[in-house]
Amino acid sequence: MTEQSPTDSRADAVELARTDLEAGREWKARDRLAAHVAGTWDPEALGLLGEVHARMRDLPSAGAAWFGSTRRGADVDEAVEAWRERHGDSFVQMWHSLPRSVRDHEGNARVDALRRRVERDRPAPVDGAEGDNEGGVDAAVIIAIALGVLFVVCAVIGFVTLLGWLVP
Repeated sequence: MTEQSPTDSRADAVELARTDLEAGREWKARDRLAAHVAGTWDPEALGLLGEVHARMRDLPSAGAAWFGSTRRGADVDEAVEAWRERHGDSFVQMWHSLPRSVRDHEGNARVDALRRRVERDRPAPVDGAEGDNEGGVDAAVIIAIALGVLFVVCAVIGFVTLLGWLVP
């Protein structure tokens, strides 16, 4: 049994997944394909990943995979509907449930429409600058200051204790 290395090509990932399916290891095919499509745009692997999820009776996950693929049909529509139901039609949640390669790849009309919807529904940044914290205090700064003060206090107490041991 051969494990997939990071250097395996797309064909290897798909072929190894098909071999796993033939051997009744759907879970392994799913994991192999999910890892592959996380970093590589591959419509064939997405379609097969959807089939694996459907075979495992995970219709919402099949819908997410098929949503990013070119596959169409009644089974795809049913799975996409289950995917939408799982996320309560929250477009942001649906967007984040797609593999990164699907989100990064432009050209699929359905994915592009979801991308536009998510961008439109995102709250506008405060004062037009994203991540601008003017007027507020960052919690990380407060924690860092508190830890710094605690460190200094412990160092002083330790130094005084050490002096007490050395100087009678």
